[in-house]
Amino acid sequence: MSDRLAHHTVPVIPQPASPAPTRPFTVLTVCTGNICRSPAVERLLAARLGPDADVRVVSAGTGALAGHPVSGPMVPLMTAAGASADGFAARQLTAEMIREADLVLPLTRRHRSAVVELVPGAVRRTFTLLELARLAGTVDPDAILAGSPAQRLAALVPLLTGERARHHHRPGFDDDVPDPYRQGDAVYARVFAAIEPAVDVIARLARG
Repeated sequence: MSDRLAHHTVPVIPQPASPAPTRPFTVLTVCTGNICRSPAVERLLAARLGPDADVRVVSAGTGALAGHPVSGPMVPLMTAAGASADGFAARQLTAEMIREADLVLPLTRRHRSAVVELVPGAVRRTFTLLELARLAGTVDPDAILAGSPAQRLAALVPLLTGERARHHHRPGFDDDVPDPYRQGDAVYARVFAAIEPAVDVIARLARG
């Protein structure tokens, strides 16, 4: 073999870069203890959207009973609606959780204020659960571009922000879901009856 061939350098052909991994659209729901209302929203919305939705649903509490499971009376209500409480553990709300969320769903106006106090920039993507369901009824469905549930929710958030600005002057809306903690089964049932249809509104808009 000649020296010229022995020292021939094979050109390196650049390989196309791997596409950057995309993160799922993240929904964060917030209540106080993170054992009654927000876990119900978290697990019910995840169940309604299904595992293929590319939407991550999580929850936390402003005064969380960290590590605790879902409150006992809420479990059969969730189960009957097709959502599981298995493996749940309450978490304390942090600013980092809010920053990572694409949509924040507090259960009351007070929780919404707590979220915005921690991360002021989150105000435009933070709606109480009932507020979002109410405003969703004013959004033109044709304005939500066709796409995956994650894409549709991403398109929905600025539309809801605009609707909130248009309707903020109208008083009389009660956008709070009350806390059933340490109350009877009937109170839990009423609370769940307020949560479930609001979650269904979100799921319908996301699924298209």
